[in-house]
Amino acid sequence: MLRSMFAAVSGLRNHQVRMDVIGHNIANVNTPGFKRSRVTFQEALSQTMRGASRPGDGRGGTNPMQVGLGMNIGAIDTFHTQGGLEGTGRTTDLAIDGEGYFILRGVGDSHLYTRAGAFGWDGDGTLVNGAGLVVQGQRFDPVSREWTQGIGDIRLTGEDQQAPPQETHEITFTGNLAADGTNYTRSITVYDELGVAQTVTFSFNKTGDNTWQWTATWDGVPDTPPEGEITFESNGKYSSENEDFEIVVDGQTINLDFSALTQYAAEGESYIELNQDGYAKGDLVEVSFDTGGVITGVYSNGESRPLYRLVLASFANPEGLSNLGNTLFAESNNSGPAQVGLAGQGSFGSISPSSLEMSNVDLAQEFTDMIITQRGFQANSRIITTSDELLQELVNLKR
Repeated sequence: MLRSMFAAVSGLRNHQVRMDVIGHNIANVNTPGFKRSRVTFQEALSQTMRGASRPGDGRGGTNPMQVGLGMNIGAIDTFHTQGGLEGTGRTTDLAIDGEGYFILRGVGDSHLYTRAGAFGWDGDGTLVNGAGLVVQGQRFDPVSREWTQGIGDIRLTGEDQQAPPQETHEITFTGNLAADGTNYTRSITVYDELGVAQTVTFSFNKTGDNTWQWTATWDGVPDTPPEGEITFESNGKYSSENEDFEIVVDGQTINLDFSALTQYAAEGESYIELNQDGYAKGDLVEVSFDTGGVITGVYSNGESRPLYRLVLASFANPEGLSNLGNTLFAESNNSGPAQVGLAGQGSFGSISPSSLEMSNVDLAQEFTDMIITQRGFQANSRIITTSDELLQELVNLKR
């Protein structure tokens, strides 16, 4: 009699735990990066009233006689399936489309892991989550043009806030000098090593059927300005490929590349586009993320360059991760060690910028489980009331 009550008590207690988990799932239905959990039950130990016997001469065997003692919680599993992606329009909101976890720096050198990519820049230019944990990545070295080894904090330093100037090394000419034209003038801005701008004007004058003379002038040009002669073949293609042209502007040598010029008939209309490889100092005006997790800085001088890239982690058994709350997970003995990699490479998913991964909670499933759990709880409570009635009958036998 008491066994039935104890079994029912275990059922009530464990169905309450299951209801707690369901309530937690539903409460976090709109929590970015949340992963739903599930409770599974298992039978408790049974009391053996009679053991099994083997068949003998003239007598068959008997099965064991056992009475169950209720039930226990077998496991509380966390489902790490991907939730839906929702666009937010916020630059630092990031979602992983596929496998992997963002890596955050915890206490000391420990690392924590999350699928919730609601990040932002703090006052020091550090990329952090809502709790102030620093996002981890690799830095791009602008000198060696290589990514650093290992992982570290993503922090925009003073060096990242500005793009240093680059002096002009070459001017490229692209376009057409009209075969029936006589002259053409075009200007371009060049830069020295300090980013100081200087305007250089090129004048083209036709000196023969397939020959043009160019002259370069600028503020402070020598009394005899630099000049040269370029020639074209009869079919209009450039033919001075074996000649090197250059000008020296304020002590700075700049190579001239005319190889993309042509001389075709154009009714007297010439047009040349000039491009150069220098630029002035620029200030950081925008930071963007791409699908590979590369963080690119855009500067006021029109230049852009990679600054950092995100690194992701994966585990042999994600369900073995320890849930620390706040959509954070930690490595455990059964998760396996973290395998670090890059977005879009190997088994790792790509980064979806300006998006967040929503909860993977399915309300239809949760409400169904809630009804089943409620009925299980009611059934166990009925066992207690029925057992109580039987005990009451026993007590009433002696009056």
